[in-house]
Amino acid sequence: MPSTSFELYDLKVEVIEGEKPFVCSHQLGDAFEVRGENLYFKSDRPFSLYALSALLPLLPTKQRPLNPMDWMATDHIIACPDPHCGARFKISRIGKRVFERSDTTIVPLPEINDWA
Repeated sequence: MPSTSFELYDLKVEVIEGEKPFVCSHQLGDAFEVRGENLYFKSDRPFSLYALSALLPLLPTKQRPLNPMDWMATDHIIACPDPHCGARFKISRIGKRVFERSDTTIVPLPEINDWA
């Protein structure tokens, strides 16, 4: 029987400098962490809704083990979605956690024969 646990990486998303000046509310060093399904902001600083919307689709994939040839395993710098803003966002893996399937879903584990 397969294990019912799985691992996800904790992530840190940090504002870094690009080639142009910042025009959005980002400040160098602003950051948040992703642990499991939750976002943790360490300060009371604002974080752009538009930047967050550009980052969110990438985060669940970045949390998972990836094939080293997959671009998602190597491309860690994301541009601000405002074409006039020089901010960049660096996504780093900062730890790893083990989760139990039963703590994350009520959907029963499919039979092995159903996986095909």
